[in-house]
Amino acid sequence: MSAASRAPLGSNSSPRTTRNTRSPRVRRRAALTAGAAAAALLVSACGSGGTSGGGGNTNFVTGSDGTATVAKGERTPAPDLSGKTIAGKTLDVADFKGKVVVLNVWGSWCNPCRAEAKYFAKVSKEYAGKGVQFVGINTRDTSTGAALAFEKDWDITYPSLYDPTGKLLLRFEKGTLNPQAIPSTLVLDRNGKIAARSLSALSEERLLKMLKPVVAEK
Repeated sequence: MSAASRAPLGSNSSPRTTRNTRSPRVRRRAALTAGAAAAALLVSACGSGGTSGGGGNTNFVTGSDGTATVAKGERTPAPDLSGKTIAGKTLDVADFKGKVVVLNVWGSWCNPCRAEAKYFAKVSKEYAGKGVQFVGINTRDTSTGAALAFEKDWDITYPSLYDPTGKLLLRFEKGTLNPQAIPSTLVLDRNGKIAARSLSALSEERLLKMLKPVVAEK
């Protein structure tokens, strides 16, 4: 039999063999790629924070330290932030209207969150009698156990809403808060409007720099 007459047989069987042997490798590569992408997203979500909260005109003016503020007459209201806390209690941030509210987005798995936790614990106690309420938004913790242990470790006594999938964060107006920036902090004025924002971990000095001007408002 000539080489030419054998060619069709080889061409019919070879593709089937190739598909059967390569398909598992392709699936494995796809799975590894998806896993790497998910891991990269988690790592990028917990860092020094971003510089932008996305599009939209939210009237923020960003200072040299990365903290953004909004003039009193140009602020937008915070969205509905209500649900269960990591302690299993019901909480609605709207109930604190009349107080200045500090919202801190954090996760127990996040090292920068640990770096700033002692400052939030300290300042929250110092300002508890000055018309200021701290509220955490715990995100991407798959259970409340680690979050509760985090609060105990850092002596955090204010409540935190439990938001494992980030649904509460997505309620914010585009440009107000970047859901990928963890930790991040917002200060709401006494009317429940967003007065200041940081998309990175805060020192005590930077936290007070955000908070004091809003507390001083009449």
